[in-house]
Amino acid sequence: MLDATQQAEQPSEPLLEVNNIEVIYNHVILVLKGVSLSVPRGGITALLGGNGAGKTTTLKAISNLLASERGAVTKGSIRYRGQRVQDLDPAELVRRGVIQVMEGRHCFEHLTVEENLLTGAYTRTDGAAAIRRDLDMVYGYFPRLAERRKSQAGYTSGGEQQMCAMGRALMSRPETILLDEPSMGLAPQLVEQIFAIVRAVNEGEGVTFLLAEQNTNVALRFAHYGYILESGRVVMDGPADALRENPDVKEFYLGVGDQGRKSFRDVRSYRRRKRWLA
Repeated sequence: MLDATQQAEQPSEPLLEVNNIEVIYNHVILVLKGVSLSVPRGGITALLGGNGAGKTTTLKAISNLLASERGAVTKGSIRYRGQRVQDLDPAELVRRGVIQVMEGRHCFEHLTVEENLLTGAYTRTDGAAAIRRDLDMVYGYFPRLAERRKSQAGYTSGGEQQMCAMGRALMSRPETILLDEPSMGLAPQLVEQIFAIVRAVNEGEGVTFLLAEQNTNVALRFAHYGYILESGRVVMDGPADALRENPDVKEFYLGVGDQGRKSFRDVRSYRRRKRWLA
């Protein structure tokens, strides 16, 4: 048993560490330019930035999915639980407890919702009873999926498919989920619901999250810590509450400056951007 002091320190223990990695596609296109980040055990860490900033590439580098797109980590290291993992087979990383929910949901459209969820348990060896308990657990977090359990996934809504993809990941009993653009294409009310479920799973099941997200405002309300990427580099990081109050973040990503809310085009200041990347 951990004593009270150790329990208090436990959430800050580094679980995943990305150290100064560079990623190149097709041997010539440099996408990530020395990205470093640390994901604490039991936390929600947000990877923020605009389209093309390098968020998805960072997640695919961690989950070892770059090779299928002719990409490779050419410098730096990725460690999980202190062990180098960047050369592992993606399936081995899943067995170690790291699973990625891809951008765009990617459900098996011809299968029912419940059949999709059960595919997430294919690596498990703890028996049908344990899998059934976890299926009930997933339905507890996603009651809408329980209602649609016999529906063909391809005929469900975008929000339901996102829930299905997340629930499928939970069925593998992961320690860490890499969640890519969970808000993409969803109505604001559904976005809030998805992020609330992320928080509930984090608190209720102890699952660590690293999520890539363009919706900075929502992500920083639910995350504990954030990293902001621009052009393949980390330009700022810090506790989520501090980032939300940072004037640069307010201006560039929340659309709020000293004179109140502004449009993204109005606030894209070359002077301040140059200071970030200096």
